[in-house]
Amino acid sequence: MNIQIKRISLLCAASCVMLGGWRLMAFLDTVEIGSASCIALAEELPAPVQTTVSTVTTVSTETGVVTQPVVMAPAAPNVENSLIINRESEGSKALWYARLYQETQSGNGGEIVDRHFGKQSGDIFLTLPNGGQVRNTTFWNNNDLLAESQIPPQLNLKLDGSPMVLIYHTHTTESFVSPKTGNYDENFNFRTTEPDKNMIMVGDMIAEQLAAAGIGVVHARELHDYPVWTGSYNNSAKTVRDLLAEYPSICIALDIHRDAITDDNTVVAPVAEINGKQAAQIMIISGCDDGTMNMPNYRENFHFACRLQQTAESMFNGLTRPILFDYRKYNQDLTKGSLLIEIGSQGNTLEEAKYTGELFGQALSETIRQLVEESGVE
Repeated sequence: MNIQIKRISLLCAASCVMLGGWRLMAFLDTVEIGSASCIALAEELPAPVQTTVSTVTTVSTETGVVTQPVVMAPAAPNVENSLIINRESEGSKALWYARLYQETQSGNGGEIVDRHFGKQSGDIFLTLPNGGQVRNTTFWNNNDLLAESQIPPQLNLKLDGSPMVLIYHTHTTESFVSPKTGNYDENFNFRTTEPDKNMIMVGDMIAEQLAAAGIGVVHARELHDYPVWTGSYNNSAKTVRDLLAEYPSICIALDIHRDAITDDNTVVAPVAEINGKQAAQIMIISGCDDGTMNMPNYRENFHFACRLQQTAESMFNGLTRPILFDYRKYNQDLTKGSLLIEIGSQGNTLEEAKYTGELFGQALSETIRQLVEESGVE
């Protein structure tokens, strides 16, 4: 059976499930998402590929059209590792092949340039004692912020197998190029619903490393930005709230994205060589409250970001770009330990992104292990 027949079969099966009684959960989410939609590419998705599966409805809000995903499937441990709980609605699964990954690249869109972002200089940058930097664009004085960066994060972390980390994706369909040709296609929008070629792929790699270290993880594999891109943060906020309520042991919530870096027609791919292999550099975004954003835990988030950054740099020198500390919300008001992680850019390859997911998962696992050890909790 070829891949097209498989894809059609999956869509037909999902249609039967939907007709058999799957209901849509209606909600009106009014969460603000800060002054910018994302540091990643902020374009609207083109008109979606038409399917016969009705998986979402939409409502109008002050912030635009908001997707209403179906209820996520009941919790079930990963068949290969009980420490990984994957969550995704049947409606989301039915859209896996709605926007296919573009395998053939003509290279007529422009050039892709690899660039390593090393240590930065200037008044807005401060260097952390154990590796990495912070890009500070807030009211904080650099000296005060440096002192703040050394405060240990207060997270109730344990290594007892209970879920500690929530991984989710506001812009789930963000993707990468492949193979590495040095050019991209003008018709390729760097997005796909195929889970092995978008941010779910990276989240899976992170989850595997956490589980290998004995750390419980919930991976929300839901499509939050398809078929409608507007309202993605409202959609993912609903997912985060629901899963935090269901798994109160979660201490860390990470929104895994990929960045978009362009200069006219040139796309920049941030890269680092780690253990003889090229990886996509990461950037942590930790939001700061300017007094209007209702983010009571933003300093705790920043403490965690700095510890994670320093651990990652000590393990994999050059893997990180400076932490962006800026007036951004990105659902980081919902719990302590909330961060947005940019994995490379649209110019990195699928393999580079997967490798970085593995490396980041190891650095995150080590950070958690150290914090548990320091707390004296087993």
